[in-house]
Amino acid sequence: MEVQDVEMCCCVVTLTEAFSARAPLSCSAVVIHPSNGLVICTGLLFFRFIKDEKSTYVSERRVLLRHNFRDKLKIGVSFASRSHVEANVCGVSGVCPSRRSHRTHQHEAELLMLVNCMEFKNTFQALFHKADQWRFHSDEDDDLIRDAEYLCWFAVLKVDEPHLGAISWRKSSSLQKGSPVVACGSPFGSLCSDLFNGTVSRGIISNLAGKDNTVILTDARCLPGTEGGGLFVMEDDSLHLVGVIVSPFGWKANEWIGLTLVCSIQSILWNVVQCDNIPDPLQDVCLHPAEVLATKKSNADQYPNVCLVDSGQHWGSGVLVTSELVLTCRHVVNGKSTVALKFHHGDRVPDSVGDVLFSTQASSPYDIAVVRSRKSIVDVVVPHMAHKFNTGESVMVVGYGGLGRWCGPSLTCGVLSKAIGQRRRPIMLQTTCAVQAGASGGAVIRASTGELLGIVSSNTRDLSSQVTYPHLNFCVPVSVLQGPLLHLSRLGDVRAFDLLDAADEQVKSVWRLQGTQSKL
Repeated sequence: MEVQDVEMCCCVVTLTEAFSARAPLSCSAVVIHPSNGLVICTGLLFFRFIKDEKSTYVSERRVLLRHNFRDKLKIGVSFASRSHVEANVCGVSGVCPSRRSHRTHQHEAELLMLVNCMEFKNTFQALFHKADQWRFHSDEDDDLIRDAEYLCWFAVLKVDEPHLGAISWRKSSSLQKGSPVVACGSPFGSLCSDLFNGTVSRGIISNLAGKDNTVILTDARCLPGTEGGGLFVMEDDSLHLVGVIVSPFGWKANEWIGLTLVCSIQSILWNVVQCDNIPDPLQDVCLHPAEVLATKKSNADQYPNVCLVDSGQHWGSGVLVTSELVLTCRHVVNGKSTVALKFHHGDRVPDSVGDVLFSTQASSPYDIAVVRSRKSIVDVVVPHMAHKFNTGESVMVVGYGGLGRWCGPSLTCGVLSKAIGQRRRPIMLQTTCAVQAGASGGAVIRASTGELLGIVSSNTRDLSSQVTYPHLNFCVPVSVLQGPLLHLSRLGDVRAFDLLDAADEQVKSVWRLQGTQSKL
């Protein structure tokens, strides 16, 4: 399946209630088996129509059937078509027939079941702690408890309308961080679905967690309404379904993280077939995972090594430039003389104590610190320092934002949007990679070669509106750090970094937005 064909199996979904004044609810969906009319979408919206809304009732169940929901619930599925292909992009829609676009075809759908994906739920609860104030949907009166109870549910629908085409899916257990992915859904749900149905977005897998990687984070940018859509991994120009979008947006303590939360299709289908005493909706459906291609070494193994740097009250990332030397941010070490270091190497997580050799003064525009690990770290990928900075080139950030503290470094991709220089030497980099709390001190690398371009300093926060912009971040280029690092390696003298405190007024002017304490 190619990118232009992905909209044939991704869709949008909406629900209505007969004789109710309540506005229709909609989201995206994915066609699991076109010829049998089977569709899977998020189950969250269905709980607005449940007969018994007690949270304990929901959390104790593995499956809910049609009789658990109000009788007047109406489910419609709309298939959008293009002039050259009848696309199997579907939605649950309550749009008035008089407003239907000539490009969409409405069909009634039957709710076969809502299934509780227990692996996703357990992993979600272990990772997203209430104390961190996570929120994954827009209802202001809902909190983490509601997220944990309802985001793990998925609806299986059947449309009595045969369609051509087939879908291949891949087991999430074989996924790797950094793999390119395509997300497909319908922004804004059923609103103007003829315009938005089957919208795609590219990105990479940022992080993975849980049994068989049941929880997937991607930096593919999605909008409200795409929940229920599909996430596809790209291999040799072919796409395979690997997950269903759970939430296209998320906040941590009111900070937008810029990542999309996904549940693996492997976990959803496994929970469907495990439902006892219930007819298997997947019976007689040929759902074989795509053959896994020969396992390739992850490109992430070639990137500079980053570690978790924890000073107690503050934590972030650090980049290893030798087997012992770590570059991080001043606000991460937080004035401490020693910090805790953790290094993720596959299943091993060795730790060490780091001595803070240098930290810039608060008056310095450069938010940099140098730490030496008391243990020599084996198998370190010593980074190649970049000498050119090309605006618009593809870059990646490797750091401990986006579940990194629990699952190892996260990866996000973007472009080098700007390099601000002085005397022909860059003194600030800006990228569009999604950067969250914990990514400070992380590595900015050239996607094509893995060369180290800089150290993440902060993302952007509008203090007046309290809005955070994860896709606009500021980084200290390695061109500023190469001289002091060379002096330190040759003479063992850390005083060469004092130059960062002596930056002139022009440098301070470029970094003037960092006058307030960094959000990261």
